Amino acid sequence: MKTKQILKEDAVSPVVGIMLMLVVTIIIAAVVSGFAGSITGSEKKAPTMTAETTIVNTGLYYGSHFDMKITGVSEPIPTRDLKITTSWTAKNGVKNSTTILPNVPNKRIAGVTSQISPLGTGPGVTFKMFNQKDVSQDFGNYTLFAGTTLRVYPMGLWGPTSDPSYGGYGPNTATYQYVDGTGYTYATDIDSMQAMLGKDWFNLREGDVVNVKIIHAPSGKVIYDDNVAVRGA
Repeated sequence: MKTKQILKEDAVSPVVGIMLMLVVTIIIAAVVSGFAGSITGSEKKAPTMTAETTIVNTGLYYGSHFDMKITGVSEPIPTRDLKITTSWTAKNGVKNSTTILPNVPNKRIAGVTSQISPLGTGPGVTFKMFNQKDVSQDFGNYTLFAGTTLRVYPMGLWGPTSDPSYGGYGPNTATYQYVDGTGYTYATDIDSMQAMLGKDWFNLREGDVVNVKIIHAPSGKVIYDDNVAVRGA
């Protein structure tokens, strides 16, 4: 009797199978590593900055202001890459939160929307008064350097003896309220302080705290965050 011998052959030997698995694992690891590296490399690095911010409410337009003086930057920072947020709760319970975007007009006087607060002054920016302001001062059009100041003030003719019929904040005495006149109407107009701190910013009093943040939009990073105590007259 003849015995038939059956030979079994594996399609792929165990050694070859292990090698294939190793090759596939290495390829997957390389792809994942390259993808992660491309993501990291494409992230925009946020610049750094330091600043000194003052907020003053005298009860009238004369002397009331918001000033942020840039004291240092890691590199020039275009304001077109920034957005600003302010938030506060006054002692009387009134709350507000405002976001300022570059190149989005936020000031409206006599029914005309114009300018983008905060206005820039200092290195690279020419500061002018009243109707002589230049578009280069609009937030989004100037660049932050050490010495640049972001400036905001309420509506009113300049000087404590100006004609009160013009209207605005005060206008000549510390009333802590807006007065309608030939140049300003509270119901329809928004001045620079209102654009920066909210329509009802006049509720702020000495000692109230305003949180001010600057966000670098390309990286999504907060590059300035300060709690600013309001000053009085």
